[in-house]
Amino acid sequence: MASSASDPLLPGEPPHRRRFLPPSIRLKTSVWSELGGAVGDLGTYIPIVLALSLASHLDLGTTLIFTALYNFASGVLFGIPMPVQPMKSIAAVALSSAHLTVPQIMGAGIAVAAILLFLGATGLMTRLYRVLPLPVVRGVQLSQGLSFAFTAVKYIRYDQDFSRSSSASTSVERPLLGLDGLLLALAALLFILLTTGSGDDDDAINAADGRATARRRSCGRVPAALIVFAVGLVLCFVRDPSIFRGLRFGPAPLGLVKITWEDFKIGFWQAAVPQLPLSVLNSVIAVCKLSSDLFPEQAELSPARVSVSVGLMNLIGCWFGAMPCCHGAGGLAGQYRFGGRSGASVVFLAIGKLVLGLVFGNSFVTILGKFPIGILGVMLLFSGVELAMASRDMGSKEESFVMLVCAGVSLTGSSAALGFIAGVVLHLLLRLREVDCGELVGRLRARRYPWLL
Repeated sequence: MASSASDPLLPGEPPHRRRFLPPSIRLKTSVWSELGGAVGDLGTYIPIVLALSLASHLDLGTTLIFTALYNFASGVLFGIPMPVQPMKSIAAVALSSAHLTVPQIMGAGIAVAAILLFLGATGLMTRLYRVLPLPVVRGVQLSQGLSFAFTAVKYIRYDQDFSRSSSASTSVERPLLGLDGLLLALAALLFILLTTGSGDDDDAINAADGRATARRRSCGRVPAALIVFAVGLVLCFVRDPSIFRGLRFGPAPLGLVKITWEDFKIGFWQAAVPQLPLSVLNSVIAVCKLSSDLFPEQAELSPARVSVSVGLMNLIGCWFGAMPCCHGAGGLAGQYRFGGRSGASVVFLAIGKLVLGLVFGNSFVTILGKFPIGILGVMLLFSGVELAMASRDMGSKEESFVMLVCAGVSLTGSSAALGFIAGVVLHLLLRLREVDCGELVGRLRARRYPWLL
């Protein structure tokens, strides 16, 4: 007998299996849907990790193992497809002309982790979340989503050189044909669009549409992202069969990274300071707001728990050389867009990362180096659009005005913190216009000089 929509078990799944699965990782849809969501944020994850592995000698095997553990813990604790992504500002500084060393990168990650752990443990993050105006949060989400979309289009249109940067677009346009050509990327985009549409849930489709509705539901069950990613992996070996010889089996040896006080200072001022506003706004506040939008039936995420989660992850993993990571609204949007609806989605991803990290270790970078970048661009494009669409709930022209100014300043200045400040100042100025100055002066005069009345 098939289970109901609210039943986390799949049709035919034995009832006794409930007892062995925590509620947070019980399937809410099909296995294929959750597997599709599992790879939904790899369009962001792979380019950054690949660039740091090639240019900064980050140990990919160690990063895979620790991010697998982070994914598993996040899925069990939060019960949603909570992503684990590299800290983008730290990665950008490390790959820039500053070219941070691995100890300096880890020092920056530990510094950000300590501050987020403090903000979460003291409750300051929760207070900040409650007082922030919604249009400002939406502006941050919109700017991040559009930034992902712009980067995705560059991935699709131009060749990339990830040995220099995770967004190092060359001036050479991607060839039309080939195993990483423009035609392949457009075919992947068309396939995802036809199978998933605009990303609406099956439950939101009107049953009165008849056979058209049935076809849309049938297409919606196709794990589009998983199929596209699997095709990309196969093409890695087709493009360069010699990578078989470069593979080395076995995990990378774990060891503590020696971080000096000088490494901490350089990492803090050059990388942690620009990363901190992005972590607070996008990795905690925007994630909590987006989760309440995507999963209204679940209890709202606690900003304190999310902040503490990011802190603990990096206070452990960075000492072993794992890439500094955080949660991110873009990753959550991407995994939701491609079918992730429960913690099981990121648990599946954790299993995949753990197997790859233990079997191939750091040599897996030779495979990722041949992955078709155009396909990653397509996946990142859908993730960015899904995140940007969260801002469509602004109910007035004034709210939309604040949101768009915040997003515009963030994109123009390439700084979420700058856009955030602009949005908050603009919101306060608009609130100030509503104050009746005559009444306010009268109240102050009555309090200070009652004898004049």
